[in-house]
Amino acid sequence: MHTREEQLQAIDRLLTIMDELRAQCPWDKKQTMQSLRHLTIEETYELGEAILEHNLSEVKKELGDLLLHIIFYAKIGSETQDFDIGDVAHSISEKLINRHPHIYGDVEVNNEDDVKQNWEAIKLKEGKKSVLEGVPHSLPALVKANRIQEKVSGVGFDWERPEQVFEKLKEELGELQEEVEAANLERIEDEFGDVLFSMVNYARFLGVNPENALERTNKKFMRRFTHLENRVKEQQKTLHKMSLDEMNVFWEEAKLAKDKN
Repeated sequence: MHTREEQLQAIDRLLTIMDELRAQCPWDKKQTMQSLRHLTIEETYELGEAILEHNLSEVKKELGDLLLHIIFYAKIGSETQDFDIGDVAHSISEKLINRHPHIYGDVEVNNEDDVKQNWEAIKLKEGKKSVLEGVPHSLPALVKANRIQEKVSGVGFDWERPEQVFEKLKEELGELQEEVEAANLERIEDEFGDVLFSMVNYARFLGVNPENALERTNKKFMRRFTHLENRVKEQQKTLHKMSLDEMNVFWEEAKLAKDKN
């Protein structure tokens, strides 16, 4: 591993390269924060995928891509004299110090929940009007539901035990079934949303990240279905001409294979 001095030298090298690219490369010269935004989102998803696959080599590469974007945004900010990478680093450092009074102050905490509650209380003192103010509107719905629940839990608005959440989930499933039987599409959608929200809440109590869990299942399903397709091709058959029972033979075969998450 690199020493602290070597790590700082590596960051300095990247800053120098960014200066050179911004001054000399036609593509880098024309980029704006707006043009980089969608690329940054893509890089974030690629990092998330590498983490799910436990591919540390790819995690390193994707972290480098994201670090480049951070440096890039800071470079653009320095050109307009709004901020530079030093301002970015100092800003997050001050935030971390301010929001960890149990480390940098005299506040005492007993566990992780105490830390979360202090965090939300401090943010309100900083001028935020609502606990939910920090939840980005553009987050995917599943991620947003989880973040909303984490936020309100931080101020004590939460269930006490997982069993209570599970009972609420069963209640929501019952209400959904009632609307399905009534064939009320608008109400079905409302109740389905309540079921999903309750599922996310239950996942949180179980210590499961719902986004990660669903993505693992997506990957597992795709892996198994791809196996099914390959086996069908080996048999010189086509899926749309096969019965579900015939396809299920290959599906069960795929399930017996080791799933690598």
